[in-house]
Amino acid sequence: MIDDACMVTIEIEYQGQLHTQAVHGPSGTRLITDAPVDNGGKGESFSPTDLVATALGTCMVTVMGIFAARHEIDLRGTRVTVAKEMVQQPVRRIGTLHVDIHVPLPASHPHRSALENAARTCPVHQSLHPDVLISVAFHYRAETGAQAAPVLEPAVVS
Repeated sequence: MIDDACMVTIEIEYQGQLHTQAVHGPSGTRLITDAPVDNGGKGESFSPTDLVATALGTCMVTVMGIFAARHEIDLRGTRVTVAKEMVQQPVRRIGTLHVDIHVPLPASHPHRSALENAARTCPVHQSLHPDVLISVAFHYRAETGAQAAPVLEPAVVS
């Protein structure tokens, strides 16, 4: 049985010319998608795979924010950049998502490890197929030198 309290409905209508309009059931907020230029679209809006990358970045920082709120940590100003790389073989899909999270806290913050764990275990990260490689790099206010190269991790954290 599905718990209606945990279910969100999103209505999507194809509008032609590779555009869709999606409506978020609870809020009524609308967004438009377009196919990317390299797949026949005009690139006038987020593509569906752009939204996957967006979902990952926003989920990671949101879950960090939930942890931070519970521990009275101010994360305002945290910035996330997600770079999406597509692959064509064996089918067109997202190959790698590179995530850079800039945290306005010192690297020595006592909750650093827990914040990073919160990000890496967000629901979107846990929902992506393990063939999608996800690299995550955290950058802290106190870090001024070069950061070590991020480690590629499969989408499902074990």
